[in-house]
Amino acid sequence: MIETFLISFTTFFATIGPADVAVLFAALTGNNTPAERRGIALKGTLFAGGIMVIFGLIGDPLLRMFGISLPALRVAGGILLLLISLDMVFVRHSGGNSTTDEEEAEAMDRPDISVVPLATPLLAGPGAIGSIILLTSATDDPLRETMVFLGLAAVLAVGYLMMLAATGVQRVLGVTGVHVISRIFGVLLAALAVQFVFDGLKTSGLFNIG
Repeated sequence: MIETFLISFTTFFATIGPADVAVLFAALTGNNTPAERRGIALKGTLFAGGIMVIFGLIGDPLLRMFGISLPALRVAGGILLLLISLDMVFVRHSGGNSTTDEEEAEAMDRPDISVVPLATPLLAGPGAIGSIILLTSATDDPLRETMVFLGLAAVLAVGYLMMLAATGVQRVLGVTGVHVISRIFGVLLAALAVQFVFDGLKTSGLFNIG
C-alpha cells in the first residue's frame, strides 16, 4: 500500500509540479493582497482536487464506454507521461503540464485566476488527469485506490503551501532551483512512464515482456 502511495505521490508531483506552479502563482498574483492570494490558492486547490477526484472515479466507466482497454490506456498514458518527463528534464514548456504562452497572457488580465489557469490547467492539467485515470483504473482494490487519492491530496497540499510561500519559494529556489527539482522528478517520471508502457504491452498479450 505504501508503494502505491509513493508511486502516486511521485507521479502527481512530477505531472503537477508544485514548485513551477508556485513560481507562476507569484507572477500572476503580484498585484493581489496576501489575503486575496490565500483565497485564490485555496479555491484553486479545491477546484483542482474536485476535478481530479471526478476523473479518478469515472475513469474506468469512461474507458468502458469508449471501448478503451486498460492495456491501451497504460501504453497511451505511459507515452504521454514520457513526453511530459522529457519536457521536464530538458526544461521545455508545453501544454501538458503547464500553461501555454497564450493562456498565461490571458490570465494576466483575469481578476480571479483560481479556476483558470490555476485549477486547470496548472494543477489539474492533461498529464495529471491522465495519471489519475491510469492509476485508479489499474486496480480494483478500494484500499489501493484510496492510496492514489491520498497521494494526490498530499501533492495538492504541498502545492497549496508552496503557493502561500510563493514569493519566498521564488526567491530561495530561483530559476535554477526550480529547474533542478523539475529535472529530478522528470527522470523519475520517465522511469514510471516506461514501466507503464511495459505493463500495458505485457497485459495486452501482444508481447512477452518480463
